Amino acid sequence: MSKTAQPAPYARQAGTDWLLSCADTPAEIRTRWDADQLGEFPSGGHWRAAEAALAHSMDAIKRIGLSRQGPVLADVSQGIAWWLLPPTLGDELDDVRTITIRPRGWVLRCPPVLYPVRGRVWIERPDGSGRLTDPVLLGAALGPGGGPRLSAEAFG
Repeated sequence: MSKTAQPAPYARQAGTDWLLSCADTPAEIRTRWDADQLGEFPSGGHWRAAEAALAHSMDAIKRIGLSRQGPVLADVSQGIAWWLLPPTLGDELDDVRTITIRPRGWVLRCPPVLYPVRGRVWIERPDGSGRLTDPVLLGAALGPGGGPRLSAEAFG
């Protein structure tokens, strides 16, 4: 499969199943999605959300590489992106000035995995594996001066 090929439909379905497994009320989320509304996912139990400018996030996606990052949600009308990070996030990103770490319990309003709703779209879709972005890689990718410095080899 080439790097530009779309994932198989079953992989996208797995992403939807994973995302719904992170919801407090999956049936309510499906109902909201059927009505072209955003589903509400509280952060903390399954992931933490790091908010950054969409333009900076697009650059970071290129630096980190597709095989080493987790889901990234964007609000294109507001120019914001949210990176899903491990729920055990510590102080790895405290010195990164270009991102805001949202607290546990903060609600991330998400569209379905397969299509945008109200200006929100998954620019890196959940794939069903539960893979999340390594906060150290994210901090390094959002430099310069924004986070810890890693060698080029760290990005693969």
